[in-house]
This record gives sequence, structure tokens and C-alpha cells, in this order.
Amino acid sequence: MLENLHKIQINDKEIYLLGTAHVSKISAEQTKQLINETNPDAVCIELDEKRYESLQDPKKWQETNITTIIKKKQTGLLLANLILSSYQKKIAKKINTDTGREMIEAIKMCKEHNIKLELIDRSIQTTFTRIYRKHTFFQKIKLIMTLIFSIFDDEEVSEQEIEDLKQQDMLSAALKEVEQQFPLVAEVLIDERNKILAHNIKNAPGTKIVAIVGAAHVPGILDYIKQDYSITEIMEVPQKSLTSKLSGWVLPLLIMTIILLTFSIDTSQGMDQIIKWFLINGTLSAIGTLLAFGHPLSIITAFIAAPITSLNPLLAAGWFAGLTEAYLRKPKVKDLQDINDAMNSIKSMYKNRFTHILLVVVMANVFSSLGTIIASLDIFKSFIDLF
Repeated sequence: MLENLHKIQINDKEIYLLGTAHVSKISAEQTKQLINETNPDAVCIELDEKRYESLQDPKKWQETNITTIIKKKQTGLLLANLILSSYQKKIAKKINTDTGREMIEAIKMCKEHNIKLELIDRSIQTTFTRIYRKHTFFQKIKLIMTLIFSIFDDEEVSEQEIEDLKQQDMLSAALKEVEQQFPLVAEVLIDERNKILAHNIKNAPGTKIVAIVGAAHVPGILDYIKQDYSITEIMEVPQKSLTSKLSGWVLPLLIMTIILLTFSIDTSQGMDQIIKWFLINGTLSAIGTLLAFGHPLSIITAFIAAPITSLNPLLAAGWFAGLTEAYLRKPKVKDLQDINDAMNSIKSMYKNRFTHILLVVVMANVFSSLGTIIASLDIFKSFIDLF
């Protein structure tokens, strides 16, 4: 009997659920053994389309266009993906193996024996977006900063951490420090995905199914797999309500209204408010870009863009600063080839042009948001003082 193997009978379906560690050589061997012994109709693996493609073509990073990423507003998603990937590779290197080896073995076996392969996980983009949407504005800023500064350390991965991976989900392992401070992260990363994995496993084609999942998901899958429920809601990023869409315009409209009212009462005070809005907003965004070691022109771009983009929820100062940085310091092929090494520390991220641009975008945006808050409070205060 294989370790962490569970046999489940649901109606006419015979399901073999194997819990694995994504950086374990033994898990890869167990995967191969289980598929050989059971000769299943379908094999389910804990991947979505994007991660499947990445596993099949590890060099696909070399085709990534940073400008397109920024324009599509996918900078945060890409950074989160890189964090996850770097954590996996860091541990895999420690024990001299490949990441996702058991998934690679399952894919290989399916091709060789003409077995139906089922990708049963939710899109990682949906997962990270749902995490982001579930937090308040201030929590989002704290989450981003915590993510950046807690993941990239130079500490050695201990043997205990490697052993813990046998009972822990890889996504949660990579974001363990973040998860402790943000309980909703665990809800989306683990519980929601447990429901999705269980639902997709029991609905896989055929009567004999092999499912290969991270060991941490096994208890949850065993709980959910015999229950009836819909996964429609948790498979999608919920559309913003009209109220939510309009709320993004409330602060900008309020700020502009207060400035106009101040002008009608005292022209000099109104000019002071405009100057403060531009200086506070622009300066803080420029400081964020400076801390990311952005090019002087990127810093100037952030300074000019922030006061304007802060009044338009559809725009962000970091996009303009990032596009300027990408134009002035265009990533080379080597930067993309070394993308995983660049994620080992903040120092190496700064040296790599590709990851450096990501930092410029994030830091300019975060500090622009802080500038908006500080400038708004100052404008409100000066308006009240008029009375």
C-alpha cells in the first residue's frame, strides 16, 4: 500500500487519491507505480492550463513581453507566480530534484499509455485575484508589501521545511508568512481549491480514476468528495457591482469638489490645495520608484503621473513608471533566462532588468496610494479649517 493513498468508491467510480510533495522524488515514483498498477481511465493532476503549459515548456519565460504585462495590468499576478516558482525551485535545488516531478511523470504516463489527462485545479490567476478582491484597500497594501519583503530572504531552507512540504500545499508553503497575517488567504488557497479539486475528481471521465494532488489537500478532498455542491461561484472572479465600480470614483470626485469649493471661498487656499495634492502624491510615488532604484526618468514620470492617475481609478502611476523603465532599460534575453535566479533575493531582483521593472511598477503604485491618502486627509483638514 502506497503512503498517503486513499481508495474511494462513489457510485460506479473507483477513485485512487494520492497525496504527494511537489518536490519529492519518491512522490514521482509513487505516481508512476500507481498508474501502472491501476491502469486508470483518467488521471487527474493538480494543475491548471497555465501551469501545465509552464511545466511543459519551462523556457516560455523567454517569450514574455514586459510591456504587454504592464498594459494588461498583470504585474502583480506575474510577481506572485514568480514568488511561487522560486520557492519551489529553491527547495527542489536543495534536494537535487525537479519541481512538479510527480506531475511530469503523470503527464508522461498518460501520453505513453493513451490515458485521459484531466487538469483539475482552478486558474492561478483567478485564485490570486480572488485573494486580492477579498481584502480592503489598506489590507491590500499591507499584503503586497508583506509578500515582497517576507518571501525574498537569504535564509537556507531547513530539512524540517522540506519534510513539512509532504503535508503542506505548495501555494500555502510559498506564502506561509503572508497566510499567518491574512486568514482569508488560506480560505481561498486551500478550502476553495479543496472543493474544486474534489468536484473535478469525482466528475472525471471513466470509472477508474487516479488523482495526484498535494498532500495538504487530501483531508479536504476526502471531506468534500461525497458532498453535492456547485463550484460555479468559486471558479470565477466576481464581477464588481455597480456600487463597487462607482466607489472608485467617489474619492476623486470628492477631492475635486472640495478644491472647487475652497476656490470659491478663498482662491489662495484653493491653489495651496492643488499644489499640496501634486507635491504629496507625486513625491511619494517618486520615492517609491526611487526605492525600487528606478531610472531618473522613471522617477520623474511617477512624480508627474501620480497626481493625475490618483484621480482616475482606471489608471495607475506604476504603469507609466514601469513602461518608462521598460523603454529605457529593456530586459535582455539573459534577464528572462535568469528569471528564477533573480527571485532568490531582493538584491538579485534589482540586478535583473525584468524583475526590476516589476518592482518599479509595484513600488510606484503602493507609494502613490499612500500619497493619495495623505494628500486627501490634508485637503479635508484645510477645508474644515476654513470654517
